[in-house]
Order: sequence, then C-alpha cells, then structure tokens
Amino acid sequence: MSDLSRSSASTGASPLFLREDEVRRGIELLYFGYTRLTNAIDKELVKQGLGRAHHRALYFIARQPDLTVGELLRLLAITKQSLGRVLKELHERDLVVTKTGSVDRRQKLLRLTDKGKALEAELFTQLRSRLSAAYVSAGQESVSGFWRVLEGLIPEADRQMVFDLRNDKG
Repeated sequence: MSDLSRSSASTGASPLFLREDEVRRGIELLYFGYTRLTNAIDKELVKQGLGRAHHRALYFIARQPDLTVGELLRLLAITKQSLGRVLKELHERDLVVTKTGSVDRRQKLLRLTDKGKALEAELFTQLRSRLSAAYVSAGQESVSGFWRVLEGLIPEADRQMVFDLRNDKG
C-alpha cells in the first residue's frame, strides 16, 4: 500500500513523462478527479431519480438550445436506444421539450423547460465550484496545459464539434 502521509500536492511531470508509471499516474488522476467532480452532483441526481447520462443530456441541451437529437447523439457518443430512454425520462419529468424543425420537419429540436434550466443551473453551480477551486489552486498555465491534454484525447474528427460548443467560437 502507498504511504498516505506523503504530500498531497503533485510534483511536476518527469522529463520521462511517457514512461508507464507516468502514464498510469495521469490515468489515475483523470479517473479520481472526474469521479470526485461528478460525485458533487450525484446526490442531487439521485434525489431527482436521474443519473449521469441524464445530466450529460441536460448539460449539452442547455449549451445549445434547439440541438437536434442527431447532434446530441454525436456529442454523447451513445446509442440511439440509450438516448431514447434518457430523453423519454427527461420529457416525462418536464425537464426537456421537443419541437419539430422549421426547415426540416423530420428534425426534433431539444430545449430545456424552465424546470430543466433550473436543475441544470443548480448542477452546473456545484461542478463550477469544484472545478474553479482546482483551477485556482493549479494556476492559469496549468489550466491551459490541462485543456491541451484533454483536447489531445479527443479524436481529430470530433474536435470541431467540441470547439463549436464554445461561446466565443475561437
């Protein structure tokens, strides 16, 4: 077992950062960081009878009102059947509404209801609090480096889709 009395602060990456130990450390930090970040909202989701898949759908619909079902499928990279179950529950709970596209009547455009907006905003506030504290602790240069690493994990074919979520589109 590891010595838990060691400093909790990370040391800098080794010049040999591609060694197995260094890569494993990154995987572990990513796993535990993500788990602890999402734990911040799990209690509220459980209280609502929802899960993380519901949260992801709410998050992206909030980011892009009138998102099509097809676009949401691509963002979430899940099956149509899985998304169908999630959207059905969100509709039943009056968190999401669907309207027909004005140009293409076959399109289903997704939008949060006022109730959905309030829930998504509450969940975002909790996530923002945790992530902001970590950003402050790490500093601007580290945040930029972290973003570059995460962007590097996204396949080239999907990067534009992710970048298009940014408000500044820059």
